[in-house]
Amino acid sequence: MSTKINTGRFFEHFVLGEIIQHATPRTITAGDTALYIALTGARNPVHCSEPLAQSLGYTQAPIDDLLAFHIAFGKTVPDISVNAVANLGYADVRFIQPVYVGDTLTTASEVIGLKQNSNGKNGVVWVHSTSINQHQQPVLSWVRWVMVHKKNLEAPAPETVIPELPEFVSAESLAIPANFTLNSSLGTATGGKYWWDDYEVGECLRHPSGLTINESDHTMATHLYQNNARLHFDAHLMKSTPQGQCLVYGGVVISACRTLSYEGLENAIAIVAINGGTHANPSYAGDTIYCMTKVLDKWSLPHAELGALRLRMVGVKNMPPATLENIKTTQGYHPHVVLDLDYTVLIPRKGN
Repeated sequence: MSTKINTGRFFEHFVLGEIIQHATPRTITAGDTALYIALTGARNPVHCSEPLAQSLGYTQAPIDDLLAFHIAFGKTVPDISVNAVANLGYADVRFIQPVYVGDTLTTASEVIGLKQNSNGKNGVVWVHSTSINQHQQPVLSWVRWVMVHKKNLEAPAPETVIPELPEFVSAESLAIPANFTLNSSLGTATGGKYWWDDYEVGECLRHPSGLTINESDHTMATHLYQNNARLHFDAHLMKSTPQGQCLVYGGVVISACRTLSYEGLENAIAIVAINGGTHANPSYAGDTIYCMTKVLDKWSLPHAELGALRLRMVGVKNMPPATLENIKTTQGYHPHVVLDLDYTVLIPRKGN
């Protein structure tokens, strides 16, 4: 039998401290941005209006922050998670600088943690990934941890190393667009009337709309990001699993919730960090996603025209959030909760 086929890494193949250079550099095109809008309904005008973006100090309209993240993340899948049981979480995600149409992203990852599970059949791998543009400038970095199958169950367990991760990206570490200047027409362009000053810590926004994830939408999105994890698009394979069908890639749910949360957060112009996140339960084609947001904290920034909001975005499937009594109990997440994401956005301040 030919040995030329790359079946991806299993848990026993990861080595602590190893640097993995991921294949398939990706040049971002206008087609990518248009298809992302078609698949998600994203409406932030900063990402689709050149005149508005330029009036705010950008050289051109930056691509959606989450589109950049999903494409950069997709580079890592063949080497990190193609044989994963589950993607367990994110931390310390930093959006370092805007990504534009024409930029080429290349990603590398360092293995920073390993822990074999007690069943001996799989283990958890932690990686720190960085995506750079064609100028060798970092544009995104993140930590994620993944449960990965073992292929050789007799392979010895590695030394357990669990990295210490920050609870959140501090205000001092947030990357602010270098030449940002507030244009008075922003509120007209976004349709939003609330600014950084108008939000209160502890405030909860229950966004009104739902978004049903269709089979074609989530599989096309997974292909757009060049994510080759078969559990997202190999229906024949998934029929023999306990799920019995393809799982929706978690990034699709994140983007859906970001789109739904536009109502009430219209002037949140950019995501600058994802502090942590959990895909609490699986999503499948046909699920309808709803979203609610809680304001965890708010920070003034050195840039006089901008503030930051640290938000908790909760995605709920097939039931409006208003009817959800408990997101999480001592027994775990409510079965309809599919996403629990702690992230930080930039939003202009009032009166500047």
